[in-house]
Amino acid sequence: MATIRAAAASKEQQLFEYLHKGQDFILPTPMMNVLNGGTHADNNVDIQEFMIFPVGADSFSTALQMGSETFHHLKAILKKRGLNTNVGDEGGFAPDLKSNEEAIELLLMAIKSAGYKVGDEIAIALDVASSELFNRETDCYELASENKSLSSRQLIDYYIKLCDQYPII
Repeated sequence: MATIRAAAASKEQQLFEYLHKGQDFILPTPMMNVLNGGTHADNNVDIQEFMIFPVGADSFSTALQMGSETFHHLKAILKKRGLNTNVGDEGGFAPDLKSNEEAIELLLMAIKSAGYKVGDEIAIALDVASSELFNRETDCYELASENKSLSSRQLIDYYIKLCDQYPII
């Protein structure tokens, strides 16, 4: 790190300017946590974080706008259904839902309602936090909202099914 800083200083450049070597400097695309479950929420959803990922944005500010608009459309959808719209400590809503898939379906509705193309402009990302689902006594992963107890292989198959069915990246 000291060598890189010295090289940047020798060129009279900021560190980020030196590192990008004259190419366009862009920030990473943000993933935005909009629905919470697991140990981060006091609800019956198993997956810890359901995120929207504005992959079609051409700039950070556009990605932020897309995420904000989708977040507000999600709030309106939850409110219309009589679901909790309080925001948790991780920044997402934490309503009681029937299943993990219902949470994904709500995200799809919010993306479409905000006027974006599902998968092309906004995809879905998950932070499952599967270690929180693991039951040492049964040596299985417990999906309470689905009333399922799964082996490691079955949990992987469950993830594959979700990724095949939805635009999860």
